[in-house]
Amino acid sequence: MGLRRKARELALQFLFSHDFRRSGETSDQAAAELERFALHFNSGRKALPYASHLVLGIRQQQQEIDALIAAHSHNWRLERMSPVDRNILRIAAFEMARCEDVPARVAINEALEIAKRYSTEDAVPFINGILDGVHGGLEKEHAARPGAVPEGPGS
Repeated sequence: MGLRRKARELALQFLFSHDFRRSGETSDQAAAELERFALHFNSGRKALPYASHLVLGIRQQQQEIDALIAAHSHNWRLERMSPVDRNILRIAAFEMARCEDVPARVAINEALEIAKRYSTEDAVPFINGILDGVHGGLEKEHAARPGAVPEGPGS
C-alpha cells in the first residue's frame, strides 16, 4: 500500500471519529490530536504529513467541500449519508478541488479503493457517481474562469 493511501485512510479514520463529536478545537489542537491518533493506530509517521494536509484542509474548508458534494449528490443529503462514505467523499473532493498535484482520476480511484475496504458494496457506485459529478463541475468551473485554457482532445 502506498504512502498516500495510508495517509488517506488515516485521514478517513480521523474524520470519521470526529463526526461523532463536535468540538471547537483549533488547527494546532487538531494536528496534535491527529498525531496521537496516528500513533495509537500505528499508521506510521511517514503518512502523517499528507494526512494532516487532508484533515486540516477539509476542516478549514468543510462548508465549501460539503456544498460541492451536495451539489452532485441528488436525492441524498450529507447528513443522511454513512459517515464513512461522507468522509471518503470529502477527502476525494478536497483533493480534486485543492490538491493540484493529485489528478482527479487518481482521487476518484483512491476513493473507490478505500470504499471497497471500509464501506459496503453499494457504496462504490454511489461514491463514483457523486465524484464523477464533482469532477465535471470542477472542470466546468475551471473552464469558465477568465484566462482558462480549454482542454482539447487528448489533454
